[in-house]
Amino acid sequence: MIPYKHEPFTDFTVEENRKAYEEGLKTVESYVGKEYPLIIGGERIITDKKLASNNPSNKDEVIGNVSQAGRELAEKAMITAKETFENWRKVKPEFRADVLFKAAAIIRRRKFEFSALLTKETGKPWNEADADVAEGIDFMEYYGRQMLKLKDGMPVESRPGEYNRFDYVPLGVGVVISPWNFAFAIMAGTTVAALVTGNTVLLKPASTATVVAYKFIEVLEKAGMPKGVVNYIPGSGSDIGDFLVDHPATRFISFTGSRKVGTRIFERAAKVQDGQIWLKRVIAEMGGKDTIVVDNEADLELAAQSIVKSAFGFSGQKCSACSRAIIHEEVYDEVVTRVEALAKTFNWGDPVDGKNLAGPVIDQAAYDKIMEYIEIGKQEGRLVAGGTGDDSKGYFVAPTVFADVTPNARISQEEIFGPVVALSKASSFTEAIQFANDTDYGLTGAVITTNRHHIEQAREDFHVGNLYFNRGCTGAIVGYQPFGGFNMSGTDSKAGGPDYLQLHMQGKTTSEML
Repeated sequence: MIPYKHEPFTDFTVEENRKAYEEGLKTVESYVGKEYPLIIGGERIITDKKLASNNPSNKDEVIGNVSQAGRELAEKAMITAKETFENWRKVKPEFRADVLFKAAAIIRRRKFEFSALLTKETGKPWNEADADVAEGIDFMEYYGRQMLKLKDGMPVESRPGEYNRFDYVPLGVGVVISPWNFAFAIMAGTTVAALVTGNTVLLKPASTATVVAYKFIEVLEKAGMPKGVVNYIPGSGSDIGDFLVDHPATRFISFTGSRKVGTRIFERAAKVQDGQIWLKRVIAEMGGKDTIVVDNEADLELAAQSIVKSAFGFSGQKCSACSRAIIHEEVYDEVVTRVEALAKTFNWGDPVDGKNLAGPVIDQAAYDKIMEYIEIGKQEGRLVAGGTGDDSKGYFVAPTVFADVTPNARISQEEIFGPVVALSKASSFTEAIQFANDTDYGLTGAVITTNRHHIEQAREDFHVGNLYFNRGCTGAIVGYQPFGGFNMSGTDSKAGGPDYLQLHMQGKTTSEML
């Protein structure tokens, strides 16, 4: 088998690539405003209740009007998925993997269109949207390859006169609840991980990212996915979210989103319902309060660049975003000055313009929450950049930097999920690591240092699922940096890693006397 390589990112300094992205935007504009049905067992179902998916850069532009599932249709989807599972679980893993490989090839050919759709539907700048789609392609190819490695199980010992096998079998019906911030990559990755391992899926995408999910289901169908394997059922959490989590036929829930919703799912899934004969499995990724630590022995320009790019890429709307930096007191003032200068020159605005590296936040609720935190930050620190917003046309917040913030301040402890970073001072490297660990979360972190002893100290003591040295704290690549966090960041499921697919299966031992 050819060695795995991740999908390359597009170089937008090349004129041909810029033109291709602009063509992608035109393609998306050709179907803006269309109506989208549910997909249950391959059947398209238009419902009376619809929800508009709007462009967060231009809130009056409707990207699509998407049918919404209620409990009756959610039940229909569950029955369909349950029935389909009985056949799908017996389909050869090679067939299932080939669906993923074909889907990845289709997406690769339509990469600029899908990236442009993310720019329109979720406000992603070109580079971020391109990376999102590339990651989705990576998930499909990586998980397809992983399934081919796991299809014959794992070796166990046999004795004379006895033959033993250890095989993986699929779980059943999975509910996939995907987020809006990686509306293609995580939606596609969580869906195909469940699919390729022989499970059937009820996909409930985030309400602000439903059109891209629909387009992906169309790709899976073109790639040969049988009807009923993945059922597309957007709907509100209040209408169908709890219903699907509680359902006795649900075997597992794969969730990416907020801590509040994730812990609610975890709690509800733990209850055994009437007629339920298993304990539901929960795969959850719930957020972070991620820190970059800057040592006194560090490349300070690298430190400032890492903080700004990690804090403001996609307007800080990543669970891995740098929302605080702990800086050694000996270099603190210089780093703050450099971060201030970079933040004030960071290009932001409508992401349709390829020069902008940050666009809007996702919706009015997010905008209001972030602006409230900025007001809190003005009481807790010194505002050195940004601090303003404009929601007249879209939901735009300026890249915002607060200095002189104590590590226990609210803006240092609570997940803001916006373009806001808090800078704090530490008297030593050890204290900086202590401050970094002083959070309920444990997703990503970074350390900027040239001191090898401090690197090893952080490797042992910095308690996060993904720790990076001398780079930013965002940008895990499938197959290279398996992604998932500790504590309230989730179940450390390590998406894009060698043990992720096993979360969707269970081990079965068979022993034959010869």
